Amino acid sequence: MDQVLQISAARRATLLIFLVCGIGLSSWAPMVPFAKISLGLNESDLGVVLLSLGAGAIFTMPMTGILINKYGSRKIALIAAFIIAILLPMLLMAKNPWQLAAALFVFGAGIGCIDVSMNAQAVLVQERHGSHIMSSFHGMFSLGGLIGSIGLGFLIKAGLSPTVAAVSISALLILIAVTQSRYLLPHSEEAKIDSTGFQLPKGPVLYLGLMCFVLFLAEGSMLDWSAVFLQFSRNFDPSLSGVGYAAFSVAMAIMRLTGDKIIHRIGSAKVVFYGTMLAGSGFLLAVLVPSSLAAIAGFVLVGLGAANVVPVFFTAAGSFPNIPPSIALSAVTTLGYSGQLVGPAFIGFIAEVTSLSVALGIVGALLFIVAFTYRHRD
Repeated sequence: MDQVLQISAARRATLLIFLVCGIGLSSWAPMVPFAKISLGLNESDLGVVLLSLGAGAIFTMPMTGILINKYGSRKIALIAAFIIAILLPMLLMAKNPWQLAAALFVFGAGIGCIDVSMNAQAVLVQERHGSHIMSSFHGMFSLGGLIGSIGLGFLIKAGLSPTVAAVSISALLILIAVTQSRYLLPHSEEAKIDSTGFQLPKGPVLYLGLMCFVLFLAEGSMLDWSAVFLQFSRNFDPSLSGVGYAAFSVAMAIMRLTGDKIIHRIGSAKVVFYGTMLAGSGFLLAVLVPSSLAAIAGFVLVGLGAANVVPVFFTAAGSFPNIPPSIALSAVTTLGYSGQLVGPAFIGFIAEVTSLSVALGIVGALLFIVAFTYRHRD
């Protein structure tokens, strides 16, 4: 009975750590305009500075697996939560673009650390639980994304300065991390290897990482280009152009929170196949049918289809024989988030040569390739 209670507490704590990551990352989004105005950045300069966040995450992720192997995911997740919480208000205190870029790099490093460590903990909790519960963890991350972006805006609307609002969010993140980290499963229960050197991913780990690359590329395309597509290709008013990403986000959050039941019913392989087919079809619907409603419907399909594919991939990464989950996950997440990092440039380059519709259509085609090539036993 004690073991059942331990797993239940660890599951709740892991869910809340995913929430911390989602809130922390998304709280930066409504802060971007304030930083832009404060530092007098144009769009081009801001775009270059924003790359620092992704660069910090990508730089840190490969090393996080090594740190988890040595110290455990519980300790690394707690330290990463503190880094995120401390750096969040500092993003608004930068006096010049270089300071902002440096702060974003460290903030991104914290995001990269907590992402790998919380997924390593989730794989361990899922293994002890005995059934697929990974989608619920990622659902909490998506929910945190909605809470962070809306919550910080609400605090500012209520009269707090952006910096005080950010400090309030930071206090919440620290409170959750400190009270919940002790319930995470200890390092003694995690698989370990003697080697501490970094190794480039190869074989099935490399393949799975490339599949994640495509899925994160699709998500990054929605984040960076859905509003542009609606405004300039479907004649949306600028004030309404964000509705596409909002529809995508809500669809993804709902699907992830219910995804475990779906995976239990039809199996992970079918979730990947039908999910990527649905997401790919969503991209094609949006770009091929010249209708505002078709575009929104397409973005909803992308959210519904892609929602549970990454949780399946992360579960698969945690079950490779003779490879500790922390090591495999660090490689897979690094490749995956590389897709989100290079996504804006990839889409922009293709759109410049052809059109944005063609660029988004190519992303849909890549999702079809994932659907027909992925193989994993349930």
